[in-house]
Amino acid sequence: MDLQQRINAFSKLGDFLSQFSTKGIQKNETVEANDLFFDGFKHQIKLAKEHNGWFTENNILYSLESWSNALQADHITKWTHTYNFKDISPKTIAIIMAGNIPLVGFHDFLSVLITGHKVLVKQSSNDKHLLPFLTKYLEIVAPAFKGNITFTEDKLDNFDAVIATGSNNTARYFEYYFKDQPSIIRKNRNSVAILTGNETKAQLEALSEDIFRYYGLGCRNVSKLFVPKNYNFDDFFNAVYKWHPIIHEAKYANNYDYNKAVYLMSEFDMLENGFLMVKEDQSYASPIATLFYETYDNDSGLKQKLIEDSEKIQCVVAAGLLEDEIAFGKTQQPQLWDYADDVDTVEFLLKI
Repeated sequence: MDLQQRINAFSKLGDFLSQFSTKGIQKNETVEANDLFFDGFKHQIKLAKEHNGWFTENNILYSLESWSNALQADHITKWTHTYNFKDISPKTIAIIMAGNIPLVGFHDFLSVLITGHKVLVKQSSNDKHLLPFLTKYLEIVAPAFKGNITFTEDKLDNFDAVIATGSNNTARYFEYYFKDQPSIIRKNRNSVAILTGNETKAQLEALSEDIFRYYGLGCRNVSKLFVPKNYNFDDFFNAVYKWHPIIHEAKYANNYDYNKAVYLMSEFDMLENGFLMVKEDQSYASPIATLFYETYDNDSGLKQKLIEDSEKIQCVVAAGLLEDEIAFGKTQQPQLWDYADDVDTVEFLLKI
């Protein structure tokens, strides 16, 4: 396949996914190969939900809706047009995927195939139902993909480069194990938001999406706030209250109760509203149902700190402070050219 054919194939996948959104699941008779796959994918969503308690139907559909929006032909064309795809010698690229949120490894999968390489996928056991089924759809609408996509649960073998995502501990193992191959190794990162005290209610409500979507399990979820000294959290708590039903979901509630008990027994100072705890802490990775915060004196000092800690940070949510900031409510809606860890995956793949 040439590049345009690959773009067309993923655009058809985007059309297929458009039937599955947070507004509901609605069959579209014009979608190619729909009779073969629509009901089957509904079943895969059910299996994914049953297999992983963090994968609620709403969160799965949110992910599918986001990918449907991204996989529009004009978006893929805009993403790819700045690269030179000529003279590509197809290689086999291994991908070790995380499983913290639904289809979290899809961008790497897409990047490998859109560049004309073959992909060898090792999925997380937490997220193993959705992608293999979508691969079958791709192979039907674009038969040339057959033989270029392999899933394995065994030890990785016979590959030319690797993209691996894991914790800081597993990253050290990856770096040693794959030291002789070209690689992208991703470690833990978290996202932050900068508040000034002048935010509108709409901005703070949008921020709640960045905090609570996927229960805060993604690297693009805001896990820490930077606030001015003596910041009043009342407006913040009022704005995020629309998420209060989350406390009725068992896995989240269990984490809330556990962490609250730990903080109380340790006599830590914190604020809480019945479903979220806010605690002053210099760390970036906060536990589920907890949001850390840190105060700042001035913009210049804060900007310097963010530069120094850049390898720990995935996204910075702010309004008019930084060139590469993300708007409130938009962390879980990245564009195709928004690369994890600011490492250009396509450029890496084109140079192998």
